[in-house]
Amino acid sequence: MHLSAVPLQGRFVRLEPLTPELEAPVRAALNSDPEVWSIMVTKGCGDGFEGWWTSAIARGGEPRYAVRRLTDGAVVGTSGYHDVRPEHRGVAIGHTFYRPDARSGPVNPEAKLLLLGHAFAAGALRVEFHTDAINARSRAALRKLGAVEEGVLRRHKITWTGRVRDTAMFAITDADWPAVRERLEARLAAFATAAART
Repeated sequence: MHLSAVPLQGRFVRLEPLTPELEAPVRAALNSDPEVWSIMVTKGCGDGFEGWWTSAIARGGEPRYAVRRLTDGAVVGTSGYHDVRPEHRGVAIGHTFYRPDARSGPVNPEAKLLLLGHAFAAGALRVEFHTDAINARSRAALRKLGAVEEGVLRRHKITWTGRVRDTAMFAITDADWPAVRERLEARLAAFATAAART
């Protein structure tokens, strides 16, 4: 299993592998909601951006992406892969952040559709999602996505603020993927129909 860092495009978003040219728009997106970063493992806004960016752009076999909204061309967030396990054909999707105006619309479902499709096409058997157990919004979004909640890893990580966090584990397997893909495509078709009416 090899995840190549190639652009991924749908109807609503284009995922662009991180490059130096994207630093400024990514910084602006990550700075749009500083309060959200209070529960993250790393700090990607303000004085934490440089460290976040250096780490993200250096991830050779774990592509990270800027998420560009196609309706206005704006970079509205980031997402990508981590914890790639080629020998077991597993990977996690994370490092996801969106500007407030890009939430609760087609951006996240289509970004997830593109990332999941790329992973399963590359031979993944399992795609994981790790989120803070106290992050109710993220857990609800993952359930809506069709990911299976598999449990909570207690006292799993220490956030940049020093808080010891529990991690809720979700996954989608290759056996789950056809139904998840169908559900996501139906959601995106509904967004497209609604957009055509306006």
